[in-house]
Amino acid sequence: MREERYGEFVLVRRHGDGGDGHVSDGGAGHVAELALDRPKAMNAVSTEMARSIAAACAALGADPGVRVVVLTSTHERAFCVGADLKERNSFSDAELVRQRPVARGAYTGVLELPVPTIAAVHGFALGGGFELALSCDVIVADRTAVVGLPEVSVGVIPGGGGTQLLPRRVGAARAAELIFTARRVEAVEARELGLVDELVEEGRDREEALALGARIAVNSPVGLRAAKRALRVGHGLDLRAGLEVEDAAWRAVAFSGDRAEGVAAFNEKRRPQWPGE
Repeated sequence: MREERYGEFVLVRRHGDGGDGHVSDGGAGHVAELALDRPKAMNAVSTEMARSIAAACAALGADPGVRVVVLTSTHERAFCVGADLKERNSFSDAELVRQRPVARGAYTGVLELPVPTIAAVHGFALGGGFELALSCDVIVADRTAVVGLPEVSVGVIPGGGGTQLLPRRVGAARAAELIFTARRVEAVEARELGLVDELVEEGRDREEALALGARIAVNSPVGLRAAKRALRVGHGLDLRAGLEVEDAAWRAVAFSGDRAEGVAAFNEKRRPQWPGE
């Protein structure tokens, strides 16, 4: 496993990489873990941390060897408690305006990753912390997880995508109730409501998310990126328009090297060696 830091508070681990650039043939060799690593503040997202998240996402998205990104936390009791309100309290209005694009860059960085993304959530995932998880394609949570968007209780609104991402998961009325009440939701109810996708035993969220990532990463990198693009762009469109998005994504992969290799490997009863193009 190879590690790389982005600033002080973000750690990227390349699983399956022995440090010499060699990766395993299995999916684990193409899974990158983006770990939130500001334990003294329970991963509260400061301006510096937001810049680091955005930078890490830009690097991972541009790396053709990355097929899956798993978003994790190094803190034992929290995934991320949201924005750094102590820092925010020190801002003038002008400073808050200048900081806004930096904060947005962290959330859009995760949201716009071109590969499948999985959040591994334990403990508190509140406000911007939950929005980082919502920006992922799949959320794996353990039984200690507590999620919510409490922003209206401190006089703001979810500003990291929560008002748009939550209703896409659970419907407009349920999202309105959760946002307007600012209530925290514990793990079992969160799974029942669809706020998280998989519920695992305490302490196993990271392990299970990485295992899921490895299962995904054995598949075609060209196919994975195209499938994600079709899912994201087509969501919310009427059926006819959505099918056109799907057709464009199909055309992008139909004549790729990955498609040729996948068909050949199937017929030859062997594991594909994806060219990634």
